[in-house]
Amino acid sequence: MLGNLADPMLYMLGLGYGLGAMLPEVGGLPYIAFLAAGTVCSSTMMSASFESMYSSFSRMHVQRTWDAIMNAPVLLEDVVVGEAVWSASKAFMSGTAVFLVAAALGLVASPLGLWVLPVVFLTGLAFASMGLVMTSLSPSYDFFMYYFTLAITPMMLASGVFFPLEQLPGWLQAAAQALPLTHAVALARPLMNGEVPASAGLNVLVLLAYAIVGLTVALLLARRRLMT
Repeated sequence: MLGNLADPMLYMLGLGYGLGAMLPEVGGLPYIAFLAAGTVCSSTMMSASFESMYSSFSRMHVQRTWDAIMNAPVLLEDVVVGEAVWSASKAFMSGTAVFLVAAALGLVASPLGLWVLPVVFLTGLAFASMGLVMTSLSPSYDFFMYYFTLAITPMMLASGVFFPLEQLPGWLQAAAQALPLTHAVALARPLMNGEVPASAGLNVLVLLAYAIVGLTVALLLARRRLMT
């Protein structure tokens, strides 16, 4: 928990109070309030990704825990779904910890902000499912660096975590609408600031789609890897 909390807290407090002191309002909000919602979502993304890749890969490939479990009357589907739900649960704890710190700093404007908590879990499930796809493909731990470098880091910069999407070029704004983190932030930011998200249904559907498709693909790849 401490490891998952330290990084987002440095971003939120360092940038929010440091850089924020030199900025006017961003998106109609003080910069630290703008950043807090993005930090909750990015923390959830990072925690779910690390758990569903590094830890799950250890259990699948190094420790052979998956093989041991499947000696019991348990299906591979149960193992993969269990990994996804555990990764989402751990990400939920990390995201909730950042949310509670934000609330203690007065950055949650109303009780409506509590709806961020199910958003955090759904976000964690979406990224856990994507992480398990990488786990099922990976030959070693080093492989995960490609995913973090080519997918996770650009997503943090292009999903409205640190600055409004409107500042991006038009083509990049359009591309960002396909990213799950964009939809997580689009839900969390208005909720933490006492507003109902404008496209909540669409945002939830996109996150659900990533979770369902990711789990399906991860299961197919895991079956091909472990059962052949």
